[in-house]
Amino acid sequence: MQELSISRYIAASPAKVWDILANRQEEWWCPKPWYITMVAQERRPGGRAAMVMHGPDGEEMPQEGIFLAWDEGRRFITTDAVTHEFEPSGPFMIGIWEVTPEGEGTRYTASARHWTQEAMQQHAEMGFEAGWGACADQLKALAEAD
Repeated sequence: MQELSISRYIAASPAKVWDILANRQEEWWCPKPWYITMVAQERRPGGRAAMVMHGPDGEEMPQEGIFLAWDEGRRFITTDAVTHEFEPSGPFMIGIWEVTPEGEGTRYTASARHWTQEAMQQHAEMGFEAGWGACADQLKALAEAD
């Protein structure tokens, strides 16, 4: 499997981490100074998952895909392989975001599965570890501060 993954222990309950993970994405999803505008989040398999990432110099990167799974309180899985109208869109990855209880807190894990070794390597070279790690740290800071 061609997978990249990051994980963080968060000193907050799984319910609290999930709430921020699922409902406050605009606060943590991109490494700052980037941010997102949520376009659609139809929380069900086959539902639209769309956002626009905004950069500090006016960059805009639309992200369009679907949910493959939405397991309330536990995980959600998306892909950019198809749009919500099931049109092919040049697959890059399947994203998995999940929370599990761990001791007094929560284990947050985010993974990106790729169709090819080359796509995974491209994602790594794009800064997967630093970028997704920064997002995980932002999520952790929010959950531990609230």
